[in-house]
Amino acid sequence: MTMTNAEPEPQEHGEEELNKAIEELKDVLHEENPGGGERADSFSGNPDLVMSIPVEVQIVLGSAEMPVSQLMALKKGSTVSLNRRVGEPVEIVVNGRRIARGEITLVDDDPSRFGVKLTEIAGKASVE
Repeated sequence: MTMTNAEPEPQEHGEEELNKAIEELKDVLHEENPGGGERADSFSGNPDLVMSIPVEVQIVLGSAEMPVSQLMALKKGSTVSLNRRVGEPVEIVVNGRRIARGEITLVDDDPSRFGVKLTEIAGKASVE
């Protein structure tokens, strides 16, 4: 569903959190390296600092576009037809960027849950 000039999209909130985390990381690195020299040493000395930054991961099954009147007519039990067919890959999106595609699968250790098996990882050139 495409909406314009409404409220900010949820991914913008995720981008704000990522930007805040990056700023916090810059502050920490600046404190560890007050002389301003090479900052790469700070990363190699404390990789957990970077690896603990939270990111939002979304699995996108598909999307739909409809007029507001149709949207307002939705009720419990309504079906929204998506732009993808059964068996087509789903997209794995991190902080608003597609990083991979995959297929829906059952989780091995808990068959009551499902997950995504990665089938394609986007290269730098193909990241949207």
